Amino acid sequence: MILRTIVYKVLRINLSEDKFDRLEQFVKFCMVGALNNLIYYLCYLAFIKLGLHYAFANFIGFTVSVFNSYYWNNKYVFVSESKRVWWKTFIKTYISYAGTGIVLSSILLAFWVEICGVSTVIAPIIDLAITIPINFIINKFWAYKG
Repeated sequence: MILRTIVYKVLRINLSEDKFDRLEQFVKFCMVGALNNLIYYLCYLAFIKLGLHYAFANFIGFTVSVFNSYYWNNKYVFVSESKRVWWKTFIKTYISYAGTGIVLSSILLAFWVEICGVSTVIAPIIDLAITIPINFIINKFWAYKG
């Protein structure tokens, strides 16, 4: 309801119902993603504080955030009338996040920092502008299909 008011009344953008539904789904996906990043980071910090190696803390934080992502994307973002096989969808979700969240973002991070000279503080933010839309497409058309 808030998004509809912002798009139609504040921004005065006239979208078809179908386009608005896609925009709304993407906004929900971004909200879940923001929560995922917070959960990942808090888990990472907690396990570092407990004395775990940063690589193991990273893996645990990533895995916990994917469980969170799966739950909210399944219930809130990519709602389906048909019954999905939960474990297949979860595995696809994990693969999609691993592909964009670990592999692609690591490659892009190295590119921004090592080749382009972008700050290590700013580079991950630039990565999100690329990886979020790609991850949305992978999840929408692969992980949460059937």
